[in-house]
Amino acid sequence: MLAFLAQTDAAQAVTNPDVVANLMNFLKTEGPGLGLKIIGAIVILLIGRMISGAVRKGVRKVMLARGMDASLTGFVASLAYFALMTFTVIATVGQFGVQTASFVAILGAAGFAIGMALQGTLANFASGVMILLFRPFTTGDVIEAAGIKGKVVDIAIFSTTINTPDNVRITVPNGQLYGGIIKNYNGYDTRRVDMVMGIGYGSDIDKAMEILADLCAKDSRILKDPEVTIAVSELADSSVNIIVRPWVSSADYWGVFFDMQKNTKQAFDAAGIDIPFPQTVVHLNKVEA
Repeated sequence: MLAFLAQTDAAQAVTNPDVVANLMNFLKTEGPGLGLKIIGAIVILLIGRMISGAVRKGVRKVMLARGMDASLTGFVASLAYFALMTFTVIATVGQFGVQTASFVAILGAAGFAIGMALQGTLANFASGVMILLFRPFTTGDVIEAAGIKGKVVDIAIFSTTINTPDNVRITVPNGQLYGGIIKNYNGYDTRRVDMVMGIGYGSDIDKAMEILADLCAKDSRILKDPEVTIAVSELADSSVNIIVRPWVSSADYWGVFFDMQKNTKQAFDAAGIDIPFPQTVVHLNKVEA
């Protein structure tokens, strides 16, 4: 019954001469302007979409040509696209007389509220962008940061994955990494191996230094330039400490370090050079009653 009445009212409204006259009058007076507004809105939307797509492709092409990270490139390109499309939609709505200032204010307030709610996440995101942009480290580097030391296996926008020497996978928020000191052990092609070899006070210092120099000369992994530094660094409580500082390729660091410890012990033993260990001498005085 209600459906029948609604259809009857609609039919009467269409056949009502006043309604038809008002509609025709509206189309005559406002129709051309409204049509132009619709056409203008469609043109703005199409042109804005074309420009946004072209900007996205251009940003991606430029960033890839400069060797930027693929994930960062895709994100920045998409961000530029959606930003331009947002302005395009606002301009399209403005064609129909809508106050875009209030619309922009609403978007700004919404963005501020979202930013406050996702403050920690946005900090990780910003740090991820900085890491991918300035590259304090890359995938495959061994780093020490945020209290963690290990090999970087993946760098994402929000977090970085590190494998520790004992094969534990750790995911670290980028905010913690970029907000502190970062040690990159693969930052350069060469590294200096710092070692201290202690000998007894009764041993021949010159002979010990000669043995250390010979060991360094025979190791093909030790670079000739810069030269190896061998010098007496300290007269300690129980030993005379000799520093040995050869330069090696970063990949050979630990191999040279471990082998030098073993080879030095064996060479010193063969030459009769004493390697002391910490000890305490206690003097007892006899007290007569």
